[in-house]
Amino acid sequence: MHLVRFRDPSGTIRQGTATDDTVAFGDQGYARDSVDILPPCEPTKIICVGRNYADHAAERDADVPDRPLLFLKPPNAVAAPASTVTLPAGKERIDWEAEFAVVIDEQCRNVAEDDALDVVRGYTCLNDLSNRDDQDREQNWVRGKAFDNAAPIGPVIATPDEVPDDASIELRVNGETKQDAAIDQFYFSVAELIAEITEYMTLEPGDVISTGTPAGVGALSDGDHVEVEIEGIGTLEHDVVIPDSD
Repeated sequence: MHLVRFRDPSGTIRQGTATDDTVAFGDQGYARDSVDILPPCEPTKIICVGRNYADHAAERDADVPDRPLLFLKPPNAVAAPASTVTLPAGKERIDWEAEFAVVIDEQCRNVAEDDALDVVRGYTCLNDLSNRDDQDREQNWVRGKAFDNAAPIGPVIATPDEVPDDASIELRVNGETKQDAAIDQFYFSVAELIAEITEYMTLEPGDVISTGTPAGVGALSDGDHVEVEIEGIGTLEHDVVIPDSD
């Protein structure tokens, strides 16, 4: 099942289910192109994982850590699918990073690894937009990772039965494939990540764990069209605007 948040033609926000062509709320169905698809959840926080693919760690000239490398994106980072994403002005390098994202279904803390998948609502696509100009200058990644619109997400939440363990993940910029991998290449599994994160913090319904990006990251340009496609979930699309500095 694909779960979706959308604004119907009357302006009411609904939560329902989606197919390729339609969305439904109860007995009411709508053509998918007649509604606004919203971010599929409203996280209180997004917990991101760095260097969870060995090939990406290598391209960043870094080692795979001995425990998950974690950082946060706040709610203001969320951007809707099919939106035009305005990024920080005057930056030379803001990178794309296609990621497989986990949506939490219930409040949880200190979850055992064996029980971790029980707290998962489903999975979605996320682009961990990264301001390298500032990230590479400082150890605290707030400027590099937590800016407005730094996490386009969606378009749906796929329930776990929809997503194979070796689901492919691909990112395209203006139709050209830039990243192409599979989620079974993770260094730390979804269950390991949930157990590690909940040792330190409470997760709330709708919170997101973004599990890291494979090799192939690169710099966006003003006007780019980005697609993140994950097998079993679908395709997150967004456009990019990078203003000149004043």
